[in-house]
Amino acid sequence: MSEETIKKIGHLIRTCKYTIAISGAGVSTPSGIPDFRSPNSGLWETYNPFEVASLNAFRHHPEQVYNWLRPLAKLISHAPPNSAHYGLAKLEAAGYLQKIITQNVDSLHQKAGSNNVLEVHGSFRTLTCTSCFKQHDSSEFFSMFIQDGEPPRCRSCQRILKPDAILFGEQLPAQTWLQAVEACRRCDLLIVIGSSLEVIPVAGLPMHAIENGAHLIILNQQETYMDIRADIILREDVAETIPAVVNEVLNGGS
Repeated sequence: MSEETIKKIGHLIRTCKYTIAISGAGVSTPSGIPDFRSPNSGLWETYNPFEVASLNAFRHHPEQVYNWLRPLAKLISHAPPNSAHYGLAKLEAAGYLQKIITQNVDSLHQKAGSNNVLEVHGSFRTLTCTSCFKQHDSSEFFSMFIQDGEPPRCRSCQRILKPDAILFGEQLPAQTWLQAVEACRRCDLLIVIGSSLEVIPVAGLPMHAIENGAHLIILNQQETYMDIRADIILREDVAETIPAVVNEVLNGGS
């Protein structure tokens, strides 16, 4: 890891007035949660997302979706935040990070202490009935689901509950998305962390920042289409990079 690059990142964070982060699966993989798109290891190398993780699949075969979801739900329920999550929470607490826009549905940013988190792909914290539309706290259901594999059902009408993580073919939460766009237009520094920027529409968010003159830092092990527009690129494990950046910002590298 280049000490000079860490110093440059720290300087930008200290001097910019409104910094936001976009976080992707690469932030959570050090916590043991697999990503979806990495060659040879991503979940979509093994599963067809339109068969196991689409809105259409849930409407017609919800049990099949839950069969696929069960091992992932177990991983998420037991996964601890890692040093990248805690580092971003420290930057927020110190006033250097105003908002996190995350593609992740595991809520590990919040578990680490971050408060200003926009979950543009939803989360597994809640479940919604597609019949009566009552929303439920998933903690009431998921431990039993993980144990016996039986899909959770609405206590009011007994329909299978849908996780509030966004499925393929489903619209993003409108208000959350509008807040994410506004944050990108407002920021003077955007840090992309652990995201390949391949998933639309989140992949387009950095353009809102760039078009308004913001600086761009990319911390990701793979290339992204925005690399050509970035001020700084660092291809290292974010669980190592973020703590180094936080130390530089808060302590001047001491």
